[in-house]
Amino acid sequence: MTKEPKNTFGMIGLGTMGSNLLQNIADHGYKCAGYDISADKVAALNKLNPESIQGFTDMNDFIDSLSSPKVVMLLVPAGKIVDGVIEELIEVLDNGDIIIDGGNSHFTDTDRRYLDLENKGYHFIGMGVSGGEEGARRGPSMMPGGDKKAYGIVKPILDKIAAQVNGDPTVAYMGERSAGHFVKMVHNGIEYAIMQLISETYEVLKNGLHLKHDAIHAIFEKWNEGRLQSYLIEITRDIFAYKKRGTDHLLLEAIKDEAKSKGTGKWTSQAAMDLNLPVPIIDIAVSMRDLSKYKDLRTTASRMYPDSEEIHYHNKNDEHISKLEQAFYFAMVSAYAQGMHLLYRANEEYHYQLNLDVIAKIWRGGCIIRSEFLEDIYTAYKKDSKLKHLFLDAAIHQNLVESIPGIRTVVSEAARNGIAVPAYAAALGYFDNFRSEEMPANLIQAQRDYFGSHTYELKGKEGSFHTDWEAGN
Repeated sequence: MTKEPKNTFGMIGLGTMGSNLLQNIADHGYKCAGYDISADKVAALNKLNPESIQGFTDMNDFIDSLSSPKVVMLLVPAGKIVDGVIEELIEVLDNGDIIIDGGNSHFTDTDRRYLDLENKGYHFIGMGVSGGEEGARRGPSMMPGGDKKAYGIVKPILDKIAAQVNGDPTVAYMGERSAGHFVKMVHNGIEYAIMQLISETYEVLKNGLHLKHDAIHAIFEKWNEGRLQSYLIEITRDIFAYKKRGTDHLLLEAIKDEAKSKGTGKWTSQAAMDLNLPVPIIDIAVSMRDLSKYKDLRTTASRMYPDSEEIHYHNKNDEHISKLEQAFYFAMVSAYAQGMHLLYRANEEYHYQLNLDVIAKIWRGGCIIRSEFLEDIYTAYKKDSKLKHLFLDAAIHQNLVESIPGIRTVVSEAARNGIAVPAYAAALGYFDNFRSEEMPANLIQAQRDYFGSHTYELKGKEGSFHTDWEAGN
C-alpha cells in the first residue's frame, strides 16, 4: 500500500490571510496543512482544495501530517498569542524544525524568540508579509529575517508564491535576527505617512478647492498614470468612485472620520526616537490618527473656533492641482527617504546586514507601498550601496528641486485658509532643516546649560563648556 505523501508546509491561523496564503502555496504545486482552534475555519479550508490542502483542529495530527524538516508558519495576532503558540509547538516539533512568524510582531520580541529557539535547537524566521488579503492569495511581498539556513530551505516556496516584478520575486533574505520584522515595521510606518498625505490631499481638494468627488476621482486617476503611480493612489481613485448598490452617494461619505491602527506606525516612531533619528512625517501620521479618535472634542472645538472667513485660494484650480501634484511627489519622496534613513541607521546599530537596494527591490510589487518611485529608490541604492540618505542622490535631488515651488505653495495656502496639512508641513520643515548647515539648535544648547548646567560645545574647540549665565557679562 502506497503511503500518502506528507505536507510540505504548515500554517497556524486560518483567518483570511492564512487561508489565502495556503491556497497560493497549493497553487504552486505544494501540499499544505492548516491548523486552527476554530472548527468552522478548518471546515471552510477543507472545502477549498482537498487534493492539496488539509485542515486540522488537533495539533498533533497537524504536525504528524508534515514532512521533515517540518515548516510551520504562524499568522496569529502579535504578542502573547505568538509566544503561546510557540510554546505549544516546541512540545511536538523536533530539533531542526522551522518556525516562521509571519505576523506583525515587534522586532524586540522577534530578537528574544530567535535567541530562545536557537538555544533550544529550532530554526526561527521572523517574516514580514505585505499585500493584504489579495496579496496573500496572488503574490505578496515578503521580508524574512533570522535563521539564514532555514531561509534557504523555504526559499523555493517563497520565491514561487511572491509577486513578480520584471521576473524577480518580491522576497529576499533581509538579515540577522529580527531584521525581517524591523523592515516590515518601517514599511508600515511609510504606509502611515503616505496615507496621511493622501488624506490631506483630499482635504485640500474638497474643502480648499471645493471639488466634487467625481472631479477628485479624475485627479487621482490621472496621477496614477504618472510619476505618482502607486497602489495607494490606485485604491484611492477607486474609493472616489465606489457607491453601494441602491445608493446615490459614495460609501466614503458614510464612513466615520475616526482612523484605527494596530500599532506598527507607533512602533516605527518609537524605534526612530530610540535611535535619535527623525521621521516627522511618520510621527505626525500616527498623531493625526490618534487625534481623529477624539471626535467629541473636535466637534465641540469646531463650534467654538469656526472658520473666520470663507476659504479662498489665490490660484486657479488647475494651477493649484498642478502644484499639489508637485507637493505630493515632494512629500512622498520625503516619507520614503525618512523610512530608508531609519533602516540605514538601524543597520549600523543592530548589525542586521541589510541591503537597502534589495529592500527597495522587493517593495516594488506585492506590498501596500509599492509605487513607481520605488524604481528610483532601487536605482539609487544599486548605484551607491552606502548612500546615507535619498536626498543626496543626484536624480532624486533634481526632482525634489523642481517640486519645491509646489510644496511651498500648498503649505502656505493651506495655512492661510485654515486647512490642516500637518504631514505636508512636516515634509517641508524636515527638508528645510535637513538642508541647513546652521540650525538654531545652538540656542537650545545655551538654554539647557542656563537652566540645567548641561554644558555645550564651542565651534573650533575641543571639550564641553559651562557658563554661569546669571552672573552676566
